Amino acid sequence: MPKGILLVQSTPASPEREAEYNRWYDEEHIPDVCAIPGFVAARRYHVREAGSMKGTPGIPPYVILYEVEADDFAVPMEELRIRTEAGSIRLSDAIRLPSIVGFYELLE
Repeated sequence: MPKGILLVQSTPASPEREAEYNRWYDEEHIPDVCAIPGFVAARRYHVREAGSMKGTPGIPPYVILYEVEADDFAVPMEELRIRTEAGSIRLSDAIRLPSIVGFYELLE
């Protein structure tokens, strides 16, 4: 089955709301998205300096990688859109929108 990732770079709405942003992602958003058939896992990362690697100024400080496995990637992505628009997947106001989003297919 083909594999891919949905990459989302995002920023909390404000420094004061960062804890709320992290709770929403960890306790609500990730479980809701991973309940969609085809979404098999998610991992979150926070930017940091690593020796001489400083990172690009102004990049969103958080990245989440959703692992997707599907014969047709459009199916889980469409279900994500439908659930978000219907309100069954809630977007918190603790996140600054828009996020940077991209879908990538695994090269084999």
